[in-house]
Amino acid sequence: MPARTPSLHLDQTTDRPAPRGGGNRPRVRAPELVGRGWLGTGGETLSLADLRGRFLLLDFWTFCCVNCLHVLDELRPLEERWAEELVVVGVHSPKFEHEADPVALAQAVERYGVHHPVLDDPELVTWQAYTARAWPTLVLVDPEGYVVAQYAGEGHAHAIDALLRELVEEHRARGTLQPAGTPYVAPEVEPSDLRFPAKAVPLPGGGALVADAGHDEVVELSPAGEVVRRVGGFREPNGLCLLPGDVAAEVGYDVVVADTVGHRLAGLALATGEVRTLAGDGAQWMQGDGTARLSSPWDVAWWRDRVWVAMAGIHQLWTLDPRSGAVEVAAGTTNEGLLDGPPAEAWFAQTSGLAADGDRLWLADSETSSVRVVEARPGGELAVRTVVGTGLFDFGFRDGAPAQALLQHPLGVTVLPDGSLAVCDTYNGAVRRVDPAAHDGAGEVTTLATGLREPSGAYVDGDQLVVVESGAHALVRLPLGAAGTRTDGFARTTSRPVTEVGAELDLVVSFAPPPGQKVDTRFGPASQLLVTATPPALLRDGEGRGTDLRRRLVLDPAVGDGVLHVAARAATCDVVGDGPDAEVPEGAACRMHQQDWGVPVHVAPDGGLELVLPLGGATS
Repeated sequence: MPARTPSLHLDQTTDRPAPRGGGNRPRVRAPELVGRGWLGTGGETLSLADLRGRFLLLDFWTFCCVNCLHVLDELRPLEERWAEELVVVGVHSPKFEHEADPVALAQAVERYGVHHPVLDDPELVTWQAYTARAWPTLVLVDPEGYVVAQYAGEGHAHAIDALLRELVEEHRARGTLQPAGTPYVAPEVEPSDLRFPAKAVPLPGGGALVADAGHDEVVELSPAGEVVRRVGGFREPNGLCLLPGDVAAEVGYDVVVADTVGHRLAGLALATGEVRTLAGDGAQWMQGDGTARLSSPWDVAWWRDRVWVAMAGIHQLWTLDPRSGAVEVAAGTTNEGLLDGPPAEAWFAQTSGLAADGDRLWLADSETSSVRVVEARPGGELAVRTVVGTGLFDFGFRDGAPAQALLQHPLGVTVLPDGSLAVCDTYNGAVRRVDPAAHDGAGEVTTLATGLREPSGAYVDGDQLVVVESGAHALVRLPLGAAGTRTDGFARTTSRPVTEVGAELDLVVSFAPPPGQKVDTRFGPASQLLVTATPPALLRDGEGRGTDLRRRLVLDPAVGDGVLHVAARAATCDVVGDGPDAEVPEGAACRMHQQDWGVPVHVAPDGGLELVLPLGGATS
């Protein structure tokens, strides 16, 4: 576990009346923004005083987190709509060691099109000052420097927009709002043929097809590596899957593209360059959408006469039948974590790489730094099994037996000619090899190459492994005959403040509907809460699923340290009228607010008796 730190709380003041509703209610003064440096400011250092007179939205994020990437996209219309009244500042609070590298952070800011200032907070100083507990967390600060709302997770842009509509007018009337332009300064970008390529597949006639995420294109390369053509119309494509020839001839396209930010699967005809949408309508999947919408499909692979899809945004595996167009959920519950078993019960964590090998489908499960496999049991039923990796917060660089080996946020897997598995160990800048005997829990993990810049995919070309070196904007070739090396490397647990709690603890997920909405109880309970723990023995009582957002937990002091896993959701809808009599009209717009937390805790005699996790809502 990370070193324990004392509980940190936002300072509360009562020196001014709250602007909403009057009266002397406690108001939270926003702590100063402290970190290692700034990106997107032209070298300037920003302070809260520099931003006074405008609303400030702090986005606590880390670039490994797909939910954080969703929030970046959600905020773009908000930034445009309130360009004069609102400044968005990203606070980058890393989960993995690699994310604390300032060069890697600068590349991520470019890769994901972050067009607002970003505070580099590798020591989590500002994260702790604002008591953030989840990636992503959003905090809204008013023009006078007071915190007015906090949200965890994604899907809150509409709530922030509704709150701004109220507060902007209030502060404009009071004279405390002083609109101004953004402090963002765009960095210079060197042009290159490829920009943050993600995956690549070899073409039958030689050459390769590359998902060029940074250019929003699929690029065809000649055998010599020269650009033959570019096909646009994508939004950060990642995965590519060549269909078998007979299937391609039947359906009229050759390649399935995982159009990640476009939230769709696309079909590409190589002869004409024609692109068609196969699944998804461009909008991100939300709870209740079924399979009509997708959420950040990251990779695709042909297995068992279907295209299998790594649906990274909701931690599931889906399938697409090209012949019928049918889309189905194949595995995963949408809960994020590392849980093996039958596909319908397994938990995944941002699966980002797929590779089929006969009766097995290999997975790179990036957020748990794991390699997993879907395979048939003796009776024929499919099951999910973990080969390398231990959980959401454990990572490292260590070779040896699969049960002891460690990776750091792998994004790609490739089956090698000898039946072993090459793993693009992305945040370690390495390619690792998983011995064929690891299929049965034996064998070992070794290292084939190091010193790469975020390798994210690979394919076999003769006696070479062609690796997509995303951070270097290039494809590189490695000899397959090289012997693997062994290293003990390092082992890490994600460093976050540990919360000291008592053995009996009230868990409260705080939530308030956005302005103009109310909780939706028309079809049953509006909320759901799921609580588990690692290790399971930490939680004596309070585990399981329920509909109340408050729960009494009993922890085991003998276990002492662990992680509480909390998943909460709440449904709201637009209403007509005000107050408790407001009604939800027919056809009203409805929203699902949801978030997963992993909270490191230490059970202590004088620990806190209440743990409050903010799902969303105004604080004053």
